[in-house]
Amino acid sequence: MANAMLIDESRCMACRGCQVACKQWNDNPAEETHNWGSYENPPELSAITWTKIKFTEKKEGDEVKWLFLKQGCMHCTEASCEAVCPTGAISHQGQYVLVDQEWCIGCGYCVAACPFDAIHSIFESEDGGEQKATARKCVFCVDRTTNDLPPACVKTCPANALGWGDRDAMLAKAKERVGVLQASGFPKANLYGEHELGGLHRLYVLVDRPSAYGLPDAPKHATSTVGAQWLSGIVTAGVVAAVPFWLLFKRQRAKEASEGGEGQ
Repeated sequence: MANAMLIDESRCMACRGCQVACKQWNDNPAEETHNWGSYENPPELSAITWTKIKFTEKKEGDEVKWLFLKQGCMHCTEASCEAVCPTGAISHQGQYVLVDQEWCIGCGYCVAACPFDAIHSIFESEDGGEQKATARKCVFCVDRTTNDLPPACVKTCPANALGWGDRDAMLAKAKERVGVLQASGFPKANLYGEHELGGLHRLYVLVDRPSAYGLPDAPKHATSTVGAQWLSGIVTAGVVAAVPFWLLFKRQRAKEASEGGEGQ
């Protein structure tokens, strides 16, 4: 059974309780930020901010409306970050798209490839004081959700704007909600995530077109040949000295052995 998060933006009141819960549960530090003229803070997602509420001010005639979007990793079925990762550090574990920190070399290809700007690199100190870049993003609170608990953001939402459960059930609930909104004066209400990139595991009920929220109407999947991936990974590893040359081939052999074992 594949689960998904349902985000009903028509109910979101931008309290940002989800941001706080995400920080607390994942033990991510606060951002160093400042007042930059918006209620939205911090300005962007980062390697230490995995979910955030984006504010969009929209004027329709004499009326000003706010659109709120809960940003974060979509856990795409056809994940661009996974497709371009030269070391195989990013992979699917069921519906989860996860980054294996042991194999991540911080090349940044995933950062550039993500159509939702949901993954970012950070430099961290290792034992011995050496700096290593790694990619970080939302992990769907995998330590909670694999133990039959909802993600921390879903648990804390006071507006009942967030849901978690079987993807088919979440889709049915979302479609019902879209129908209610369309019949209640929101003709542009729509469901986002059912088919995009093979199906997202972050589903949205929106009251306006996706682009009004800053979402791509038709997100594109990044593709790359396997040979080019591995060659570029080797070059990157040599440039940043993140991992020894042989480690890339060791990783590839380990993956092939694992896949061979699963096929038996």
